[in-house]
Amino acid sequence: MYDKLDVTLEKYDELSLKASDPDVISDQAKWQKYIREMSEMEPIVNKYREYKKAKADLDGTKQMLDEGGMDEELRDLAKAELSELEGKIEALSKELQVLLLPKDPNDDKNVILEVRAGTGGEEAALFGSDLFRMYSRYAERHGWQAEAIEMNDTGIGGIKEAVMLIKGRGAYSRLKFESGAHRVQRVPETESSGRIHTSAATVAVLPEVDDVEIDLNPNDVRVDVYRSSGNGGQSVNTTDSAVRLTHVPTGLVVTCQDEKSQIKNKEKAFKVLKSRLYDIKMHEQNKEISEQRKSQVGTGDRSERIRTYNFPQGRVSDHRIGLTLYKLDYFLDGDLDEIIDGLIANDRAEKLNN
Repeated sequence: MYDKLDVTLEKYDELSLKASDPDVISDQAKWQKYIREMSEMEPIVNKYREYKKAKADLDGTKQMLDEGGMDEELRDLAKAELSELEGKIEALSKELQVLLLPKDPNDDKNVILEVRAGTGGEEAALFGSDLFRMYSRYAERHGWQAEAIEMNDTGIGGIKEAVMLIKGRGAYSRLKFESGAHRVQRVPETESSGRIHTSAATVAVLPEVDDVEIDLNPNDVRVDVYRSSGNGGQSVNTTDSAVRLTHVPTGLVVTCQDEKSQIKNKEKAFKVLKSRLYDIKMHEQNKEISEQRKSQVGTGDRSERIRTYNFPQGRVSDHRIGLTLYKLDYFLDGDLDEIIDGLIANDRAEKLNN
């Protein structure tokens, strides 16, 4: 591990020299490339420098103790410092192991997030609306931009199906564990007897992909345009601005009518289609690995129940890591970080054990 860290430190110092060269600074594309590489390496470099300093301090303290010549009080202080430095070095070593774990290439990407009502009829659709708002608020808290791409609502506040694009660095790294079935337990407003109902909605989190990552043949996509419409078929737009894409080989269908412009709707719809095709491609590639090793965090399968939202008790429970929080209102308002941090930590711990 330390040989690899030494190489990383050398490379970082080389990049730092190149980035300060006047000829490189005048070439903005090259300069930005070096700065971006340095930025990615910086957390490891800073932590390794901290480790090396602690190690040097430890060696110095050991040498002082070996040489002797200190009074009892100074010797006790040196021993205490030695113990403290040993603990610090052990902690830094573990942090470095985590930083050296292979990075998910999709972690820094934007997200296509899809919410669909599951079992439970209108109550499931209302819960789908709650989830859609929850993720919108989470994006807002992180300074990300969230925009609706597709919205199929019920007219009384529920959502049958909705798709949003979340733009922000690291969005996928924070949201990728949200894929799965989300269960809600509460008394519906229409329930006169006060009986608790259980409903569900599914969430899919896909990384937004670049054109180079997915080979999409335009001849495989049928494009249909039609007029946008709201609930009950009422007209929202008098022009054919809504777009429906059908990927003939897979049968995947994507619609978008959020924008008044047909061109913008088509652009958004293609983003969703590419991400769904990429998701299929990744699932096929990872199928064998998933069968060999199922992490506690789960496979991310949409059919897997990952979380329960219990309204009578005001709690949210994540079943993958056994974490329950009694602050459901805050959670639904986008305060998800405590559970998301737990999922990330759990994933890292499992990778370190493998």
